[in-house]
Amino acid sequence: MVFNIKDSGKRRIKTDFPREVKKLENIWIPMSDGAKLSAHIWLPVDAEENPVPAILEYLPYRKNDFTAIRDSVRHPYFAGHGYASIRVDIRGAGESDGILLDEYLKQEQDDALDVLSWIAEQHWSTGAAGMIGKSWGGFNGLQVAARNHPALKTIITLCSTDDRYADDVHYRGGNLLASDMLWWASTMFAYNARPQDPAVVGESWRENWLDRLENTPPFVEEWVRHQRRDAYWQHGSICEDYSDIQIPVFAVSGWQDGYTDSVFRLLEHLPKESKGLVGPWAHEYPEVATPEPAIGFLQEALRWFDQWLKGLDTGIMNEPKLISYIQESERPEVTYDERPGKWVADPSWPSPYVNGQNWYLSGSSLLTEVPAADDVLVPSVQEHGFYSGVFCPFGQPGDLPADQRLENGKAVVFTSPPLKEKLELLGHPIFHAELAANQEDAMIAVRLMDKAPTGESTLISYGMLNLTHRNSHEHPEKLKPGQKYQVEVKLDSLGQEIPAGHRLEIAVSPTYWPAAWPSPKAVDLTLYFGESTYMELPVRTPQKEDQDWGHFDAPETAKVMEREIVRKEERSRKVIHNPIEGIWTLADFSDEGERRLPSNGIQYGSKNKNTWSIKENDPLSAYNQCEWELTLGRDNWHVRLETNSEMWSDETKFYLVNTLTAYEGDEKVFNKTWKAEIERDHV
Repeated sequence: MVFNIKDSGKRRIKTDFPREVKKLENIWIPMSDGAKLSAHIWLPVDAEENPVPAILEYLPYRKNDFTAIRDSVRHPYFAGHGYASIRVDIRGAGESDGILLDEYLKQEQDDALDVLSWIAEQHWSTGAAGMIGKSWGGFNGLQVAARNHPALKTIITLCSTDDRYADDVHYRGGNLLASDMLWWASTMFAYNARPQDPAVVGESWRENWLDRLENTPPFVEEWVRHQRRDAYWQHGSICEDYSDIQIPVFAVSGWQDGYTDSVFRLLEHLPKESKGLVGPWAHEYPEVATPEPAIGFLQEALRWFDQWLKGLDTGIMNEPKLISYIQESERPEVTYDERPGKWVADPSWPSPYVNGQNWYLSGSSLLTEVPAADDVLVPSVQEHGFYSGVFCPFGQPGDLPADQRLENGKAVVFTSPPLKEKLELLGHPIFHAELAANQEDAMIAVRLMDKAPTGESTLISYGMLNLTHRNSHEHPEKLKPGQKYQVEVKLDSLGQEIPAGHRLEIAVSPTYWPAAWPSPKAVDLTLYFGESTYMELPVRTPQKEDQDWGHFDAPETAKVMEREIVRKEERSRKVIHNPIEGIWTLADFSDEGERRLPSNGIQYGSKNKNTWSIKENDPLSAYNQCEWELTLGRDNWHVRLETNSEMWSDETKFYLVNTLTAYEGDEKVFNKTWKAEIERDHV
């Protein structure tokens, strides 16, 4: 995970603000149980005489080093416009007390309530607060909003989810998300092992560090123990009862992000004042995101907060419910610097401008007419999926899907005639199918593609479903081999134009490695053609009023803090095929570089290597390994952390091995291996 700010000639750097700003560093916020959390606070210098509302960002990613550069462009900007902008490390992270035992625990929410109460009591505070956050900070913003603290008046949630089971890095469609579950757990395994800064907490840092090393668990073990949607995942999933949130929410994401779908669900279910924004971006704030066009998002955030925290009429509530970006057709590239397209506006979601259009499967074709009854066999090809791109791109080179012609020979593909007129799609495609499987455990993966007249095939959406979860994620049921079932597979949301002359392609497979952990045995599916098997596309009718919206200001931020580049970033992503042994491997390496911050003297860096491999015709050969190296230090204080995480399975169990090694200087001070065997539960 890269916490850096990419320089852009299109971004305006603001140094003069309406109010002069001061920064209060490493402020201790007391918790009700006696623990304390560490915070940075950016304030107008006259806030004691002229109190201000607060904006809280609440994260586990270390304000003093790993997110310091990112924080420097945003928090001073808010403070300069009349806010107390507060960045808090959650319990167990950075200099804050304690140990981080898992994601999104009740303790994390309880602490946030204590933080909000503390803010409301400060002399510089008006008593009104908002929250803003991307990813983890977007998740806990929603979760804290559901706790209804009286000081919290609104939130902006970016790249987040309302559903921790069905729409996060652990499980997708009831399938174990092999591309990300172990990787993300290994990331937090390494991150949680970083020590407090002795310059801030004193000599107690070492005792706390050894405590964190010994007692912070590999999160992946708990995640794999809960393979169905049980109370573990229901906790923190605000979709369990949307009515718990009674304040306005501004939900933001991008088409390259892994969490776009939640924007549409939130707009459908949250208070009527809530709004949504979806651009072409990866998993990042829209003022610094790729691909272009980035927008003046901090100005939009100010309009939102001014409306709800200062009681100013900024005009934002006169604007449409959803503003989104319809991308023009592009040839497949694993990296885009820019995505041409247009902004469109919808007054509600579901939108009155979007209607379903059905495309039926027949032979190898896609048709708008219901075909005659027939069927087709869809066999397992275990190496299907290596060119799917990453689940949640951060904007790094090589994140996106390659030309799908590399995949289509490993699936059954259905192709439409050339379109006579362009289609504009906005929302979720839904694949409806009548099918049977020859095993009691099976999955289905469906890809939707834009095929150019010259043959290139661009992946525009995909979805997958563990067929034992066809009726319920809470109560999966084995299949009866050979029995017909009617299922629906909801594909990821999209905003996409398909030009006239292009074709639609749908690919179907019972495998999608490394996105989905393979079924215990090789699966053959049978698809039955007729009125029950079709792709439902969300076709949007363009509106004349669309041109009135999406005229955002140019991106602007505060000045990026000084930093020295010690080691440059490097990325490689390779698919390796050993035809002699029939083994396919994806090797993904990211050197996130090393930097030094002159403001506090800290130097930090990270490297991450991930491999996924599988042998042809052998689903039980699936293997995932994730390795991290983190460095942190200053002057005569240096620590290094090395982690190795592995996962594999047989027909009945998953196997997990996690090893953590810590060094102070050149001395090894800690080494421990955690091992777990966990029964497979319909996965």
